[in-house]
Amino acid sequence: MFQVRIHGRGGQGAVTAAELLSVAAFLEGRHAQAFPSFGSERTGAPVMAFCRIDDRPIRVREPVMRPDALVIQDATLLHQVNVFEGLRPGGSVLVNSPLPIGDLGISDVITPGRALTVPATALALRHFGRPVPNAVLLGGLAALTGCVSVDSLTAAIQERFPGELGTANAAAAREAYDHVSTAQWEEQAHAQAD
Repeated sequence: MFQVRIHGRGGQGAVTAAELLSVAAFLEGRHAQAFPSFGSERTGAPVMAFCRIDDRPIRVREPVMRPDALVIQDATLLHQVNVFEGLRPGGSVLVNSPLPIGDLGISDVITPGRALTVPATALALRHFGRPVPNAVLLGGLAALTGCVSVDSLTAAIQERFPGELGTANAAAAREAYDHVSTAQWEEQAHAQAD
């Protein structure tokens, strides 16, 4: 079972991101579940959402405590909330930031090569004019982990957001996918050169 925990702030679409990821898995013929963890939080407050993907029916219903991957929608959460709690050894981390991972002050809690950044908010603004990084980050997650294909993801996005908004979100997700794929290739080349 592949488990993802998404950390964001109210209004950034963490719940929608988990749902989109689960729909992408369904489109691939797999089992998935997505659900949020929040109470009376308001816009800007820290929130979490979870997604599980498996080839078999999923029976567990509790929050994801040992994620295989983390998506951090707001880099300010890195030093405000313990977002890394329970991350499996070698787990993947994707952070919404224009800065490289080494500049975020988290090198002591991540596995080298398994954590990357993507400027998701900037991509969202460029593609559809709103600072909502959720679908964009899922494109990066698909590249980083292979949990779903980018084609399934963009289909799920366009199903959820028909018309121009879906097309723009899907294009932003594909650009994030390409960004992370390129960053992974560059890291591997750099590691081999050392």
